[in-house]
Amino acid sequence: MVLEVHRGNEFLVLENYLCAPALQLKFLDSRIQKSRRFQQGAGNGFNLVAVFKYPQQDHRRRRGEAVVVRAGEVAVKEESGTPSLGLEVVETNLANSRVQLKVHVPVSVCKDCYDQVLKEFGKQSKVPGFRPGKNIPENVLINFIGQDQIRSSAVEAVLKRTLPEAMSSVAGRAIKDSEHISTKFADLAAGFAPDKPLSYDVAVDVAPEIKWNPENGYKNLKVTVECEADDALAAQKAADAELLSRLKDLGSLRVVIGRGLEMGDVGVVDVSAVRLNEDGTTGDEILSCKQKGFRLDTDEGGSFLPGFVEALIGIQNDESRSFDLTFPPTWEQESLRGLQARFTVVGREIFIRQLPELNDELAPQLFQDCTSLAEIKEALLRKHTELIERAKKTATQFAITTELAKVAEIDVPNSLLEEQGRQMYASKLIELQASMKLSKEQVVALSSAEMVHNYLIAQKPRITESVKQSLAVAEIYKLENLEISEEELQAEVDSAIEEFKRFDQEYEVVRVKEQARELLEGSKVLDWLTEHADITYVPKQS
Repeated sequence: MVLEVHRGNEFLVLENYLCAPALQLKFLDSRIQKSRRFQQGAGNGFNLVAVFKYPQQDHRRRRGEAVVVRAGEVAVKEESGTPSLGLEVVETNLANSRVQLKVHVPVSVCKDCYDQVLKEFGKQSKVPGFRPGKNIPENVLINFIGQDQIRSSAVEAVLKRTLPEAMSSVAGRAIKDSEHISTKFADLAAGFAPDKPLSYDVAVDVAPEIKWNPENGYKNLKVTVECEADDALAAQKAADAELLSRLKDLGSLRVVIGRGLEMGDVGVVDVSAVRLNEDGTTGDEILSCKQKGFRLDTDEGGSFLPGFVEALIGIQNDESRSFDLTFPPTWEQESLRGLQARFTVVGREIFIRQLPELNDELAPQLFQDCTSLAEIKEALLRKHTELIERAKKTATQFAITTELAKVAEIDVPNSLLEEQGRQMYASKLIELQASMKLSKEQVVALSSAEMVHNYLIAQKPRITESVKQSLAVAEIYKLENLEISEEELQAEVDSAIEEFKRFDQEYEVVRVKEQARELLEGSKVLDWLTEHADITYVPKQS
């Protein structure tokens, strides 16, 4: 946990509150538990440790309602060994599960911290006319060090000493790394006097309360899932298509001269596209659609934008064609969904396929470890049957989590939104790097603070839903007393580490284990929800 104090336009970071940064959005309990130890480290000669034990507290307070808490009443002196400082903390609930703490520090604490600061400066300073270790009069020391420096150091000492006790009123609910001192440090230093009390504000995100609307609504979710009308038929078609694709790889291409592109041909074309405005004018270029020497297999029309292959039938070598198409709402690249575009395509070459005869002799070349055509067909059918089953399960879980977010009323903290958004953006970058082989320079450019910030703003609704789903899933795991075995956890950890090694990525075993546990717990919840949900399967719309 890093507590930040505003000092003008800068931040004073109290390093003694530093904990390992969160790499992934964890179950909320995990984040809260890791905020339950506050330590005071070296700073102006102090080295105190305050460990608190936090009782259950009723945090169902109305937003904006101020609650006065005696922080010393929450701290357990027997464990910490530190007497209460006599702080008074006024707690106010704000929007987005945020709490403001107005901390009132008594004169006794301010005076003691001030005296300690003077004592430390006296030990460390070499004031002309005074031997090291000798007491230096306060006025001399102030003139030598400077009033502003002493005040700043005294304020920092007060903050370090009082923050653990001040935070104890929300420690059982505080979200890791979300707290910061909102009062400007410069104002605190300017107004500090050892014979006066000090007040400052701390803002912190807390665990949001999850309400189910309707009550226990997660127990009987009703969802509709689009899937294949006939799983067996779809698997057979996919298996046949892959067999043909493998056969094509063993075939040859012969150049065609004197005619245009026909169905069954393979064309080589240059493609570019621009956005089409509502008034018919053209806009920016769509960079992801630009490609020279693109290989167009007319037999695979279903893999392209609807209407793309049909628009190119008859195109000749060196002929240029322009046509308008609309990206469907289900298009893989989200930013292009529903977008109208004007394509310009130039024909370069046309080929016709010559395929070898499909027989058992060709089997070893078509599929490893297969010696007959029947074995290949069986293996491909088994593969695509599993893929369709997996796709159906994924679609079901997506529908369930989408519905889950609707029945869960959660005032999502901004700190969780930002953390989850950064993880989602990082995941997108990894996918992009894997598919497009980005250079280090490109990755650095895409990782800039501006790019991340723009993503967080543009994708806020989606990020919010993702966080709500994660929080709801975590809550259900507790409510239904679900468990995972150590064997399941270890298997998932081993699998993740193997993946990191395959892509030559660094990893921390502790983090991997935490993420593996989160993944498995989430999977347990989704299985439970699927079992208890009312699911209707309908055929996909073509």
